[in-house]
Parts: sequence; structure tokens; C-alpha cells
Amino acid sequence: MTASSDDAAAPLTIASQGSFAVGGTIVNRDGSFDPKNPMDPAGQTLHGDHARVSYQIPVDARPLPMLFWHGWWADSSCWDTTPDGREGFRTLFLRRGYPVYLLDQSRRGSAGKTTTAAEIGTEPNEQWLFNQFRLGLWPNLYEGGQFSDDPAALEQFFRAMVPDTGPLDAEVVVAGASAAIDRIGPLVLVTHSHAGGFGWTAAIRNNENVRAVVSIEPGSGFVFPEDELPEAMPSSNGTLEPVPISLEEFEALTRVPIIVYYGDNIPTEPTDIAGRDNWRTRVAMAQLWVDAINRHGGDATFVSLTEQGIYGNTHFAFSDLNNHVIADRISAFLAEKNLD
Repeated sequence: MTASSDDAAAPLTIASQGSFAVGGTIVNRDGSFDPKNPMDPAGQTLHGDHARVSYQIPVDARPLPMLFWHGWWADSSCWDTTPDGREGFRTLFLRRGYPVYLLDQSRRGSAGKTTTAAEIGTEPNEQWLFNQFRLGLWPNLYEGGQFSDDPAALEQFFRAMVPDTGPLDAEVVVAGASAAIDRIGPLVLVTHSHAGGFGWTAAIRNNENVRAVVSIEPGSGFVFPEDELPEAMPSSNGTLEPVPISLEEFEALTRVPIIVYYGDNIPTEPTDIAGRDNWRTRVAMAQLWVDAINRHGGDATFVSLTEQGIYGNTHFAFSDLNNHVIADRISAFLAEKNLD
């Protein structure tokens, strides 16, 4: 089942929808609560560090839901309306009949209640993000790129950036996501960017429930057997280090079909433009990672969209102008693996 351009204008019937919090911790302060002095923390509790999930299930839904996990500087709203106002992946996959679950990881977005304080920076940084996320080289969009040239779209893009409310703690983040996976049950995990590395760990911990991983431009956290680590990869954006794990943990990833997508405007040679060189090393590490999965008997696929004749995609292929094309490719992958 795919969605055509005609389907996009059709009403979408939802059988059920809602949201819930999962995981997290509770801080208990010693003492007794005094209702006459309610701002005194003595005897009070703080629930925090949970993840939060919103979901919609269409009528006549397919059996296997999809859990979408945002990346760095984003929250679950990135899967909704695109910056230029079109249907995002939430709606595109609802139209394909999938139950759709959107995750806000711990200390981000609607899951921003943290038990550990952190300073939220206010220094201007949006031109850096423009380059880092490969919309173009500020102030120009890439020629032939898939990001809208409407200034209103860029306004929406910048206003969608979301900071962490507490320290970015991998264990806290993965624990929250794992609790979500445990509650939802068997699913397809779709990760973006920074969630890629977190997603590998979540798939290892929830091997029975994660039936496939679709990773859109994973940016870090590439795990390898501790005796098979590739060399670190320096770039003008810093050095990308492989992450060692046990062979037993790594082999859990060989039991899950995995596909990794990367878009356009990624150099193959070093450059002093950090926002581009950053992706050169990530692509190279991802290719080694896919090779390692397959060398151990797994089923991992590396996809360069440009090598498939799909050009101009930014770091956010799922909200680019051709996001329906990317959705079609993911749908085809799920059908090939009998997960549709």
C-alpha cells in the first residue's frame, strides 16, 4: 500500500490516538510537606527523565507499528508538518496504514521534565545549523536542493529547533526509549541523526520487539565488537570515534534487518567547512558499520540516495520536498522484509 498525490487530499480516519509517558525516575526529598510553605521542597517528589510518546492508529491498521525517534536539536514535531507546510512522515505513513508512534526522548520536547539541571544556551547558532544540516552554505541553499526556497520555510525550520533541558545522558535517553518500545511491543524503529546510535543500543536491549531499524543519516554512536574497532576518523568538525561493545551485544544487531540512508552534498575528500566534513566521516563510518553487521551474518543495507538517482536531500530527508519519495523507499524496504 502506498500513498499517491491524490491520497494526500483525502480525509484520514483515525481509530484511536493519545499519548503517554514511560520510564523516568522519581526524586524524593527528605522531610515532611508543609502546605503552608509549599515552595519548600521538603517531603516533595519530582517525576522526571521519562520519555513521552504520542500515537495515532488508523482504521484497518497494519499489524506492525512504526516508532519515530527524532535527532539532535529536534523533538517529535519534526515528523509532523514539513517546514514548507506539507504532510510529514507521521501522516504519510498513517496513509499507508501503519500505526504511528512519535517519541520525545528524555529531556527533550514534551519530555523536558528533568531531574538534573543544565544551562540552556542562548548564543546564536542558526547559521551553523544551516550548514551542519546541509541545507546549503549560509546564506545560500544548495542548488537543486530539496529544501524549500520559501523564506517562511526557513523561519519554521529554525523555530522548530529544540534544546535539551538537562544533560544529554545516553543511559537516560535509551532507558526512556526502551520503556516505550516495551510498552508498544513489536515495531519498526525509525531513527534520525543522533538517535541512530541510541537506536542501536535500544535495538540490542529490545531485540525481540525491534523487528527492523530504519536509520536516516545516523551521526554518531556506531557500535563495533570491542576487538574489531576501526580507526577513529578526524574531520574539521572533530573526530568520530567508534563505540566498543561486546561481541554478544553486537550480534543482537545481526538478528534485525537494518537500512541506513544518507542524502546529498556530502564530500568524499576532506574540507575545512566543518558542516560538510562532518558528514564525510559519518558516511565512511556507517559503511564500515554496515560491513561489520553483514560480516557477522546480519542483514544491513547502506543507501546513498544520490547513487539511486535521488538528489538534493538535506540531513532531514523525511521533511524535504521529496519526502514522499523517501517514504516510498522505506515502504518498499518493509515490504521486502515482509514487515508490511
